Amino acid sequence: MTTIDPSIVGSRSEPFTTTPERGRLRFFAEATGQRDPVYTDLSAAEAAGHPDLPIPPTFFFCLEMDNPHRHRFLADLGVDVRTILHAGQRFTYHAPAHAGDELTFWSEVTEVSSKKGGALQFIVRDTHVSRADEPIATLTGTIVVRDPKAAR
Repeated sequence: MTTIDPSIVGSRSEPFTTTPERGRLRFFAEATGQRDPVYTDLSAAEAAGHPDLPIPPTFFFCLEMDNPHRHRFLADLGVDVRTILHAGQRFTYHAPAHAGDELTFWSEVTEVSSKKGGALQFIVRDTHVSRADEPIATLTGTIVVRDPKAAR
């Protein structure tokens, strides 16, 4: 198993930009049971004061998957993706975003730790989302890299 070097704390990913489109937002809103029509109906969104369909809660995680280099981080660390687990996620919202907004994402490693004698290694990353220079959201995600040879 690769040991995660704590010196990666503070390292940053290259930014990438993506633009959410209405169809994806509607699909996600419906799939996650959003009942408020502002997430699926443009007229309802505009009547509520939005310039377009607002991005539903947690959809930023889906947009983060648009990163064409999303697998590079773990590959550069020498981590076998078969040994990772999703350990947690938190969203902090700073401003609303909508369909058609050009959003920029970049990530920074904020913490590296281990438990069970190194059998479980934790990596915490903050992904910052902005529109131009305006902060929109911060996504905090924790992954666990487990040692497949460790006793369970």
